[in-house]
Amino acid sequence: MIANAVFEGGGMKGIGLIGAVCCFEKMGYKWNKFAGTSAGAVIASLLAVGYSGEELKNIAMNLDKDVFFKKKWIRELSLIKKSFTLFKDKGIYSSDAVKKYIGELISKKGKRTFGDISVNGKSPLKIVASDITKKRMIILPDDLKEYGIDPMKFEIAEAVRMSISIPLYFKPVKFYYKGECSYIVDGGILSNFPIWIFDTEEVPEFPTIGFKLAEEDINYGESKKMDFISYLFDIFGTMIDKNEEVYVKDKYAVRTVFIPTLGVRSTEFNISRKMRMKLFQSGYSSAERFLHLWDFHNYIRDYVK
Repeated sequence: MIANAVFEGGGMKGIGLIGAVCCFEKMGYKWNKFAGTSAGAVIASLLAVGYSGEELKNIAMNLDKDVFFKKKWIRELSLIKKSFTLFKDKGIYSSDAVKKYIGELISKKGKRTFGDISVNGKSPLKIVASDITKKRMIILPDDLKEYGIDPMKFEIAEAVRMSISIPLYFKPVKFYYKGECSYIVDGGILSNFPIWIFDTEEVPEFPTIGFKLAEEDINYGESKKMDFISYLFDIFGTMIDKNEEVYVKDKYAVRTVFIPTLGVRSTEFNISRKMRMKLFQSGYSSAERFLHLWDFHNYIRDYVK
């Protein structure tokens, strides 16, 4: 069985997405095309270069939170210093460490650029980011030509860095072209769940399966100690999630695996191994339930004209 896979963004909650991938692969599924936003872009890119779900599980279970922050002292900045950095650089943290880490993982599979995974100039991987200067969504590598960049020579890790650059949290990536500077940030601003990305007017040869994180209410009480900055980012994340939910229409929902995230926040990077395993199992169980009911032929009959 072959399918395209589209992954929603969601920080460390994305471990749930990996659980679902493992279930699909255990049931015999192979992947054809990949797309994702933010954390979903990380998973999509690693699958695209040759990682299996089990390999991603091992990576996620042993992931050090310091991957997200270049230096420990940056995490411990006071609110005043964070605010100064925010206004000066349009973001508090650098995403250099994330790019380096993702790049190293990709290189272990002998890949680096979109050209390394493309066939006849067509990439099976699509990563969503947002150009907040031009107020538009960009799909990487396709839209890179509009910035004077050769898509096939562009690093996959750099595209992932753009897609995970949560506004305010991470400093934006800058594109300079024809005397203009564009600020590129998290694709979740405009499409956190690009389930439509491989759809055409024709009857699809393979199904496109969406993997979406089913948000739960976040407790801001004593059990979830939170500073103002984290609170601000969660408001931003909630706005994205609620906006996306409105547009998950029936024809999308029927081919989407909805994965409960157990109250974990998008910016909650330091979660325990026990919670990581719970998120993984949440994704695995959700995929099992989905596959029990999923029928591609019925989908074609009911939703494809």
